[in-house]
Amino acid sequence: MKKIILIISIFLITTLTLNAVDYTKRKSVKKFMHTMQYRYGFKKKTLERWFKNVRKNSYIRRLRQGLFCYGGRCDSMGSWDIYSYQFLKRVGGGVYFMHKFRKTLKRAYKKYGIEPEYIVATIGIESEYGLMRGDYFVFDRLVHLAFDKNDRRAKFYRKQLIALLRLSAREKINPKKIRGSSSGAIGLAQFIPTTYKRFAVDFNHDGKKQMNNVFDAIGSIAYYFKKHGWRRGEDVAVRVKYEGLRFDRLPTGYTHKYYRKSLKGIKPREDFNYHGMVSLIKLERGGYDELWYGGRNFYVITRYNQSSYYAMVVHQLAQKIKRAYKKRYGKF
Repeated sequence: MKKIILIISIFLITTLTLNAVDYTKRKSVKKFMHTMQYRYGFKKKTLERWFKNVRKNSYIRRLRQGLFCYGGRCDSMGSWDIYSYQFLKRVGGGVYFMHKFRKTLKRAYKKYGIEPEYIVATIGIESEYGLMRGDYFVFDRLVHLAFDKNDRRAKFYRKQLIALLRLSAREKINPKKIRGSSSGAIGLAQFIPTTYKRFAVDFNHDGKKQMNNVFDAIGSIAYYFKKHGWRRGEDVAVRVKYEGLRFDRLPTGYTHKYYRKSLKGIKPREDFNYHGMVSLIKLERGGYDELWYGGRNFYVITRYNQSSYYAMVVHQLAQKIKRAYKKRYGKF
């Protein structure tokens, strides 16, 4: 029995050794560790232990397939159909989440003015309400990105690595155990470390700011939107009418702004409680383009992820959750 245990132990140690990379010999890493030691007060032995055993493969498990294509199905679908498919199915989970944490969401709305359904939709898209918080060990992933690739993004990832180590020290957690996305985003809200530092809030008043804590995640998303200019009670987007099936006569996307009076032949399909300049957001579908007005709050959502499709899927999921919640529970 002892012999078997010894063999298993040797196998595990050998496997861990083979799957680990020692970064402490690299000049760039030595310089980085020196900075962390003398500027931020980290212990040399601790840094050497972390950087001496960096997992070669920081991937934890296989990601889910978002869309199953068969019989040429995807060929007949537009880019919006494909992009939105996996996200707009998350209504039921959103209703459950919204009801379970309604008191916290109401408090966030009262303090920051962010409608609850948009906080819930953001968490739904970023982490599927906490079920999918990331498939990578963040420390190891950031080390690979910061020191293996000699490109313009390496500097960005070194900043993320500094922020990760500093937040782990503040929150008294082991950085080697933190899990997140392939770019180092963490928790229910999927904040990257530098965003975490600027916008994470201690919303449950326990003395910690933790993105894996539901209450802190809700408060932090609300604070993030508020700081980027969200306007309470203002409509986010509305679908509009136009002639034809495909729209290409004007530039579209959140970076282009128009006065509504100048957009001849384009009119909202329903009331739109917004009076500023709008963006034209085009959603490419299988046989036609959907066209939408995007207002100021739509632009704010793009500060979370700089994509018109991302902001639109947040908006549409939020509205679906709001309607389903009202149908099931009544007024929020």
